[in-house]
Amino acid sequence: MSTLASTFVDTKRYVQWYWFSCTLLGLLAWLSLSSGALGWDWKMPIVWLLPDSMTSDVQPLHLTVMTQIRLPRLLLAILVGSMLASAGAATQALCRNPLADPSLMGITGGAAVGAVSVIALSAQVSFVYEAMVAPAAFLGALAVTTLIYKISNHHGQVQITTLLLAGVAINAMAMAIIGLFSFFADDSSLRLMTYWQMGSLGGANWPAMQYGAPLILLSIYSLFVRRKKINALMLGELEARHLGVNVKRLKSEIVFIVALGVGGAVALSGMIGFVGLLVPHIARLLVGPDLRRMLPLSILLGCVAMLLADWVSRLIVAPSELPIGIVTALFGSPFFIYQLLKQKRGQHA
Repeated sequence: MSTLASTFVDTKRYVQWYWFSCTLLGLLAWLSLSSGALGWDWKMPIVWLLPDSMTSDVQPLHLTVMTQIRLPRLLLAILVGSMLASAGAATQALCRNPLADPSLMGITGGAAVGAVSVIALSAQVSFVYEAMVAPAAFLGALAVTTLIYKISNHHGQVQITTLLLAGVAINAMAMAIIGLFSFFADDSSLRLMTYWQMGSLGGANWPAMQYGAPLILLSIYSLFVRRKKINALMLGELEARHLGVNVKRLKSEIVFIVALGVGGAVALSGMIGFVGLLVPHIARLLVGPDLRRMLPLSILLGCVAMLLADWVSRLIVAPSELPIGIVTALFGSPFFIYQLLKQKRGQHA
């Protein structure tokens, strides 16, 4: 009876946090569409539903800004936030450690190297550039993900110290390669490279979305449908095999899917760190480690985190905007240090 009561309480808590996250996401989406460099107007998201008497002061320019700038930016924030959060949850389950994160493991850096190489080698920003940057970012992320997992895997167990040290080395190598490309780049390419390194949603537009968004959506869906199998993997490889999971195949699928999604996200928004570390941890504290509940909540909270960070980045230095990667790093770095100290205290306890 107590088990049933506990399950009911857990389900009730999950439903409450789920709807709270949905409500918060809706409010932030409204704020994102209603505010910007042209000012604030609460009517903008629903201007087509209002009578003419209430929209007579709405200028055509404002409508164009909302549909061509604010709406793609909103959708990009939702896509990138949900992808980074789900990728973080998947890599933490794969490594069975809460410190695993695509940016710390060097996956984001590998994707950025792929994207920057296309920028540097393109004669100009054209169709070729837009079409190739997402596949190049995916290949870079896939190469790093495969390498990092093979380096840190020891007899089926991922060594977190090796994982983090390898991530540091790969990130340093990625920055060196990006720096090398930057040294030989012209002014226009150099500005784009700087954008990739700091991360931003300012370049959101409909043409670019068609190349990176399918990779992100496919990756999120693929992780979501595998959440039960990934959940079994968290119990241990032997236990997962007893439950009928093909562990070797599942690991390869996770590596490929995470690289696919992170590559698409980096192609569209540049290097944005710590979302994949912070968001799954918060979701785990709220509803527990069960991925059947934690992963959907992580996806929602990832969207919330990105929209909130985007709003802060636009508010701090308005009417300009701070690169969103700086905002997430300012909040994520102290949290990462806290997690390291917490693990250290747990080891000495």
